[in-house]
Amino acid sequence: MTTIDRRTFLTGATWAAAASMLPWEARGASVQRAGAADGGIIINALGGLDDPNRGADGLVPELSPRVLSEGHASGLTAVNITLGYVSGPEDPFEASVRDIAATDALVRAHEKDVMKVLTAGDIRRARAEKKIGLIYGFQNGAMMGNDAKRVDIFANLGVRVFQLTYNPANQLGDGSMAPENRGLTPFGREVVARLNERRVMVDLSHSGEQTCLDAARASKAPISINHTGCRAVTDLPRNKTDAELRLVAERGGFVGIYFMPFLNASGHARAEDVVAHIDHAVNVCGEDHVGIGTDGSVSQIDDLNAYQAALAKEIAERKAAGISAAGERPDTYPFVVDLRGPQQFHKLAQLLAQKGYSSGRIEKILGLNFLSFATTIWG
Repeated sequence: MTTIDRRTFLTGATWAAAASMLPWEARGASVQRAGAADGGIIINALGGLDDPNRGADGLVPELSPRVLSEGHASGLTAVNITLGYVSGPEDPFEASVRDIAATDALVRAHEKDVMKVLTAGDIRRARAEKKIGLIYGFQNGAMMGNDAKRVDIFANLGVRVFQLTYNPANQLGDGSMAPENRGLTPFGREVVARLNERRVMVDLSHSGEQTCLDAARASKAPISINHTGCRAVTDLPRNKTDAELRLVAERGGFVGIYFMPFLNASGHARAEDVVAHIDHAVNVCGEDHVGIGTDGSVSQIDDLNAYQAALAKEIAERKAAGISAAGERPDTYPFVVDLRGPQQFHKLAQLLAQKGYSSGRIEKILGLNFLSFATTIWG
């Protein structure tokens, strides 16, 4: 494994080998009950479609029978999966091209269950054909090198979401953990303009505050923050300030709330924290601009004790690579313990309903807002 990134943090073989797989039915998440969440389109603006109990090569999602069964049972219509280079010693451009090719092959091998999403219409078609749409996305712009024309290459290969930075700074701008908070670089502005021309979604998740504000103002199209929390609720760098949230929404963009430890200052986020951050985002952005980007898979880790035994090593590797974020600790899971597995969307809908959200607002948050935003960007 040559790349340490968000996906290897979730599914890396170093800890997955220690996790013994248990029957998922033993956790009370029946296919029938989970399927009750399928009242409308469900779109995860950043997530995974893999089995963290079996390990992965850190590059492509793993579409095992369990993953496909649970994905369908969850009601998931489409998910933005992270492909390409995030960090590590590999050449960013070559690694990203190889990753896309490998994922294309995986989609072809499972064409009865999944499909590649290029337009908003493809998401609707995935729903009609009872498939799960895979949206190809990047979480680091390092593969651009110094040539903005590479946007054309990746757009032609089907990349539809382009996150400008990961946690550190790169040639496009500063990430959330870059202390200088310098904002979007001139080259970053050139890349954003090219992404606008090619109708690729500009994602400011993981960015520093000034980089996000600069990109929102520089972009001719609305931008997104596909997986984040609200800093006004939990003051950590990976969460977005009200200024960022408000500007993105005012310009027609989209904000996805994640199911991550950064939602609670203790690092032990619960479902109630997800609801609190969604509620704050709705109050700041309006109900038409907020959705979910869980940053996790539908399939869950079964043996948490075995996982926690290996988590410290994963955290240490991320810190050594310079890609970790404030709030990551050996005792913090990169997911919400009581909001995971194939019932996660159904449970979230129930919690939002209990808070007084109407069914129409819940459907917007679970997928329709992302679909509307995608229609604006992709057509």
